[in-house]
Amino acid sequence: MSFLTRVQPMLRTRGFAAVAPRAFSTSFVVRKSATEAVKDTVKGVDRAVSDKIVDGIEVGQTATQKVKEAAGMSTNEMKAKANEVAGEAKEKAGEMSGKASELSGEAKGKAAELKGEAVGKKEEIKGKM
Repeated sequence: MSFLTRVQPMLRTRGFAAVAPRAFSTSFVVRKSATEAVKDTVKGVDRAVSDKIVDGIEVGQTATQKVKEAAGMSTNEMKAKANEVAGEAKEKAGEMSGKASELSGEAKGKAAELKGEAVGKKEEIKGKM
C-alpha cells in the first residue's frame, strides 16, 4: 500500500464493513468572511491615518528646528518666521485632516458594501434551500 492511500476502516453496520481512503492534503482552503474583509480595510485606513500623523509630527519637529535657527534673529524677524512656520503647520494639519476624513469615508463605504454582499449571499442561500 502506498503512503498516499492509507485505508481507514469505518464503523460496521449489520456485519458490513465499509473502507474509505483518507484524503491526503497539505493545504487549506482560504476564504475571507465579510468581517475579515472589513477588518483588513480598517487596518489599511488605520495605517494611512497613522502615516499622516507621523507626517504631522515631523512638521512639528521641522518647525522647532526653524525656531531654534531663528534664535539668532531680531524679535521682529523671529515673529515673522514663527508666523510663517505656524501657517505651514496649519496648512499641513488641514491636509491631513482632509485625508483622514476621506479614508474614513472609504472604510465606511467598503464596510457597507461588504455588509450588503453578505446579506445578498444569505438571501441567495436561503432561496436555494
